[in-house]
Amino acid sequence: MTMARVAAADVAPQIGVADILLGHGVRLRYRYQGPETGPAIVLLHGYSDSSFSFSRIMPLLPSERRVIAPDLRGHGDSDRPAIGYRMADLADDVIQMIDALDVPSAVIVGHSMGSFVAQAIAEQAPQLVSGLVLLSSAPTAANRTMRDLQSAVEALIDPVDVGFVRDFQYSTIAQPVPDAFMDTAIATSRLMPASIWRQIIKGMMDYQPQIPRSSVRVLVIGGARDAVFSVSEQAALARQYPFARLRLFDEAGHALHWEQPEAFVRTLLPFVR
Repeated sequence: MTMARVAAADVAPQIGVADILLGHGVRLRYRYQGPETGPAIVLLHGYSDSSFSFSRIMPLLPSERRVIAPDLRGHGDSDRPAIGYRMADLADDVIQMIDALDVPSAVIVGHSMGSFVAQAIAEQAPQLVSGLVLLSSAPTAANRTMRDLQSAVEALIDPVDVGFVRDFQYSTIAQPVPDAFMDTAIATSRLMPASIWRQIIKGMMDYQPQIPRSSVRVLVIGGARDAVFSVSEQAALARQYPFARLRLFDEAGHALHWEQPEAFVRTLLPFVR
């Protein structure tokens, strides 16, 4: 596995950007900050997003915390192989990345799709996971809202329509988010070809977590106005873990870390510590 540093002019000075070539030949782009050794917080973004999804919270995290945020395969500036979009495939990439970066253990933070990838990591490599933060999640992705989204995704053609992407991204928020941030999120989503939109949502819908739930510390966090996964779904997820804590924010939607980044970080840090 090889790593290459690249220019990072479009991100905050304390945040770096690098590429890592995994053993099976897939290259991931990732953002990082803090120490280059020791335990880490690993941030996994949602469907069609990228590590940019965490650009509102990374500057708020303590400088002494090691933080790693990859663009998952098919997303952002990472490679887009023709196949390999099950949650287990995305999880294997992250495990390989963690191993290559000599991360002894990590709190895995996953937003929406990333929450299912996080759980798959805990299934495949529990020794690496010191905690799971499941942001805007549910016991399964296969609810009515997601089925409706999958039907719309099945009809996509390249280039993916900007109106579709704009409607999708704005449907995830219940509170204002800066226009410039949303414009970048929309542009990032449009980088993903229609075939990968289809494969990834199928991977999410097919995924059924198999974690030995008594063995992992969990924070389920999200918004009470989430239009994708309801309060009852988020609470049901927390009940599946004996050592889970549930924290919902009344005014937030499906993207708490976009809408209320300070509140998200205030809730995350005690769990990490």
